[in-house]
Amino acid sequence: PSPSLRAIPGGSLPARRLRFAARRPAAPAHPPGRWSLVTPLFAAHADTVSPPARRRALAELLLERHGILTREHILAEAIPGGFAGLYDSLAELETLGVCRRGYFVEGLGGAQFALPGAVERLRQDRPRPDAQPPALVLAAADPAQPYGAVLPWPRPHHHDRRPARVPGAYLILLAGEPLLYVERSARGLISFREPSSDPADLRAALMSLAHAVHAGRIPRLALERIDGAPAVGSKWETFLAESGFRAGPRRLILSA
Repeated sequence: PSPSLRAIPGGSLPARRLRFAARRPAAPAHPPGRWSLVTPLFAAHADTVSPPARRRALAELLLERHGILTREHILAEAIPGGFAGLYDSLAELETLGVCRRGYFVEGLGGAQFALPGAVERLRQDRPRPDAQPPALVLAAADPAQPYGAVLPWPRPHHHDRRPARVPGAYLILLAGEPLLYVERSARGLISFREPSSDPADLRAALMSLAHAVHAGRIPRLALERIDGAPAVGSKWETFLAESGFRAGPRRLILSA
């Protein structure tokens, strides 16, 4: 046989060839095919769409996104022209039967527009007095999370701690009311109630938080502070241990 095809003793390549093979570039991560930017296509047709058509399309998009649209929603979305700029488009959609106008959410602006299906769902989801509503875990920056945008943040249990709508933070709500806020570092917890005021609600909120971690929706938590004080040795430690947190060096840990 020729030297280039001669078998290598031991069935392995020389180390020198392995070193050069390791330097070869990896295969591209993106799928094969022809790719092109679409931004110029949109820019080319930008002048062909009239401003009223743009406003109507935007109004329909916001209705689909929120279900019930209020002045506060539009302000939170930072829409140019604000609520007044979209009011005519929303009124036109009401005339066409696409949405309804009414007073659906108490405490918000008087002029509210909603999709018919959203109104019916809101009526069906009214909590029953004899039923314990489930706790809900939402990302603090989620559009479905209204506090800090449509609604003001309630005052935390310790006033020097301030929640914010930032990525990586989470809010736990019960019957629409905030109970706990997980800081973006996953090392701090802010409460909106004294733990002894309603232990059943607190346990429900913590169990929902633990379920979100076990399901992989929230990364590992390593709480070092609760309302600015050390978590280990606090009055929260028993509740957290019941929810699956384990004690570590200067922190309480919960992982999937």
